Amino acid sequence: MAQATLPLLIEPRDLALPIDARSTRLVDLCSTDQYLAGHIPGAVHLTPSRTTSPAPRPGPLPGFAELQAIFSELGHHEDLHYIVYDDEGGGWAGRFIWMLDCIGHRHYSYINGGLKAWIEDGLALETAPNQVETSVPQLRIDNSHTITLSSLLADLRNPDRVIWDARSPQEYRGEKVVASKGGHIPGAINFEWTAGMDPARGLRLHADLAEQLQQLGIVPDKEVVTHCQTHHRSGFTYLAAKILGYPRVKAYAGSWSEWGNHPDTPVES
Repeated sequence: MAQATLPLLIEPRDLALPIDARSTRLVDLCSTDQYLAGHIPGAVHLTPSRTTSPAPRPGPLPGFAELQAIFSELGHHEDLHYIVYDDEGGGWAGRFIWMLDCIGHRHYSYINGGLKAWIEDGLALETAPNQVETSVPQLRIDNSHTITLSSLLADLRNPDRVIWDARSPQEYRGEKVVASKGGHIPGAINFEWTAGMDPARGLRLHADLAEQLQQLGIVPDKEVVTHCQTHHRSGFTYLAAKILGYPRVKAYAGSWSEWGNHPDTPVES
């Protein structure tokens, strides 16, 4: 499969191996133990936690120096096409794709179902780690794919926007509280991230995901803002909306760890 023809969503059996490391970077966002136990041939590993900021607010992008280090290690260049996957249905992979959007890089694909689907399809794994030649990328941050607390708060009832809360229903209703406040952002619609994955098909996106979202009011003609607790689970929902062709998708990266701990934010339950 030529780089120019790579779609956003790739089925495991459609990934042509070996990859050409000059033009393509296959990135594994599984745990380190899983990567060493078995990964897709040619994949380089990125520890998922490196895509986050330090506690207590891990949701936003890593600092610029860490971003530079990450993409240097990946041998980043402007024509590189990233193919990403994880072993949990797309949370970490989606967060990485959001990171690519945040540095203005548009060449990327996601393996549908990730490692789970790859294994269920009976495809080969390797255990030897891979490294690539480093680069010195000149990164620039593009903030247009992220919304801040202040912007969201100032325009909370915007009828052109829908907020997709990817947390559990218990968190959404305020029954499970993991911040100083429980509940949800006023007007947000809850659709838990795992509900978008089909366990019977190796955690691929549910075939009827678009219909489920439409019924809830998470529709493509509105700006979709998605969040969870730390913008890990909403990495999947950010990615899923893009795969479904939603033209205006943003992450509220601060997520509930910011909103639920801020003294001036309104909450519904």
